[in-house]
Amino acid sequence: MRVRKFSTLTDHVTEQIRLGMVEGHWRETLPGRDRLAEELGCSHSTVEEALQRLAIKGFLVSQGPGRRRRIQLTEEVIRPRALRVAILLYEPSDRKMGYLVELVHRLGGSGHEAAFAPKTMHDLGMDLKRISRFVEATEADAWVIVAGSREVLEWFMGRETPAFALFGRQRQMNIAGAGVNKAPAYVEVVDRLVTMGHRRIVNLVREERRKPVPGFLDRLFLDQLSRHGIQTGPYNLPDWENSPKGLHTLLDSLFRTTPPTALLLDEPTFFISARDHLARKGIIAPESVSLVCCDADPSFDWCLPQITHIRWDSRLIVQRVVRWADQIGRGKDDRRQSASKAHLVVGGTIGPAPGSSFRLILPQSTNP
Repeated sequence: MRVRKFSTLTDHVTEQIRLGMVEGHWRETLPGRDRLAEELGCSHSTVEEALQRLAIKGFLVSQGPGRRRRIQLTEEVIRPRALRVAILLYEPSDRKMGYLVELVHRLGGSGHEAAFAPKTMHDLGMDLKRISRFVEATEADAWVIVAGSREVLEWFMGRETPAFALFGRQRQMNIAGAGVNKAPAYVEVVDRLVTMGHRRIVNLVREERRKPVPGFLDRLFLDQLSRHGIQTGPYNLPDWENSPKGLHTLLDSLFRTTPPTALLLDEPTFFISARDHLARKGIIAPESVSLVCCDADPSFDWCLPQITHIRWDSRLIVQRVVRWADQIGRGKDDRRQSASKAHLVVGGTIGPAPGSSFRLILPQSTNP
């Protein structure tokens, strides 16, 4: 991140007060000199000089002796600097993702110039050296990285150009980011499946989620199985090649010997591909296997029976990225991370484990 340098303490205090007004820390009126000096950790004389400078620039208006100064910000002061925001996608199909398209439009509406980078991490072979060369050669004032690995995000952290981690392995990293808190939904779905007699539950996620060690949600998944007395291992979080062929090869291998009774599929593309592949082999949900998608997709609203999935509000994610870009445009170093809430939508793609004694009891109809 770029760090702004100040020649004197008064310069620094003046900028702190200005940013506080622009960002809404103080609204309508400014606190008195003594309170500001205490809050900013400087002398009364330094604050007084800073206030005089801001008054000369027209940011403050005196309301008479003993009364607070009125804050007066022009549109030019409030508006953030326009940024060139490059969005580094995970794979080419992300360009069709509704909330990412909306993000480009919303950034543009906020005055920034936003666009998907011409190459994705998948195009670059997920190779950090190739990714770094590509990023260095691309002109941008800020980067948004979609589903970045820990290695990729650590590299972006070492650059001066501001970066935002949209999903990916951002936990406990000093980088701005936004994600979804799916933990309660993961616990709920595992508990629900175990209650329905499932013991062979498999979670299919991308390599970046599994390596070098399983991420937070995947460790939570394994831990929750262990709490139910289920021994866990590579079977529950298998390794596979990140491609349609790799997914189908894995499914064939899983169902050849000890078939899972439930599959958790991390993305809608995985879910649709797996359900289609299994159906062609006569493996139907939920009679033969329960299927859960750990993400949402608009097409799910057209599915009957409804797909069991984890849903979240993408609008909150988009708003967070736009606010971050605006803050960076105002010169603020924003490295906060946020997590939107998610909830489990229980549909008709899960049911009792084949051969179990569990019986799903439905409420009796009130119709005559």
